[in-house]
Amino acid sequence: MSEKDMSVKEKTLFGKGTANPSNIMPQKLTLDSKIKFRCHPGVKCFTACCRGIKIVLTPYDILMLKKRLNIPAHEFLQEYTTPVYLEKTDMPGVALKLREDDDNKCPFVTPEGCTVYTDRPSACRYYPVGMADFHEGQGAMGEGADQKDEEKFFFIVKEDHCKGFEEDKEWTVAEWRADQGVDVRDEMNKEWLRLVMRRKSFGHQASLSEQAKRMFFMSSTDLDHFRRFILESTFLDTYIIDDETVEKIKNDDVELMLFSFKYLANALFGAEGLSIREDKIQEKVKEIQERQDDSVTQSIQDYKDIKAARGEEIDPDL
Repeated sequence: MSEKDMSVKEKTLFGKGTANPSNIMPQKLTLDSKIKFRCHPGVKCFTACCRGIKIVLTPYDILMLKKRLNIPAHEFLQEYTTPVYLEKTDMPGVALKLREDDDNKCPFVTPEGCTVYTDRPSACRYYPVGMADFHEGQGAMGEGADQKDEEKFFFIVKEDHCKGFEEDKEWTVAEWRADQGVDVRDEMNKEWLRLVMRRKSFGHQASLSEQAKRMFFMSSTDLDHFRRFILESTFLDTYIIDDETVEKIKNDDVELMLFSFKYLANALFGAEGLSIREDKIQEKVKEIQERQDDSVTQSIQDYKDIKAARGEEIDPDL
């Protein structure tokens, strides 16, 4: 598979592509539309789609896979992923690291199938039914953020090598999505994808600071690290977080993940949802004022030094 094909497949798996490559069937489908497709060990192309593909992982994918493997997030990231930038943004993320032998396949696939099938990534579940909507790319916390179902549509990705379309199993799009667990993944991934699309909508007009990139990466890939950041730093002294939420953060990884999306929306885009304690605001205002005063003082001194070097008289009011 060529680099171009890989790029197309990455986009269509998530239903986020704006191009119209030839392997996307030119027909808009609804949840009630019927499709014929089935993938099982008996088809000739079994696991062929697991080769040479860029499988970008969402935070929920990472959470489920590291639990499945019973290893910490940092070990999972080091062993099984490679760093990437998320689609047309400067937001850092990870993709599955393919095996470096001749088959160039996902590390979890065998001739018998996927060894982590029940916890497989979101991208693997969507294929071959992609999803798009009319408001894609609008502000994640602004107008168009809450689309109605009728504003979304589905499409089929049909590649030459795939023999699953020759099977006689018929589904509605809704039945296929439910069978693959896509609806659950969509709900879990929704707010994180909105962050990515919000950033994408800015284009190259602005860039994230290195600190913002590090925070986004930590929150998106290593929830253990993010939990320590909340509980062991000055975070809870800075933000107003109710006791119930704090308990969820301490004990529930999914709730922690959802909270991380809320925090990132606030920290990166100024979205509502988190409030800073008033005393911390005043401290910050004072710090800024002092920094400004220092800058003014330094500017005055620089001006005096220049005047003195020129032998010019200095205004006594300065």
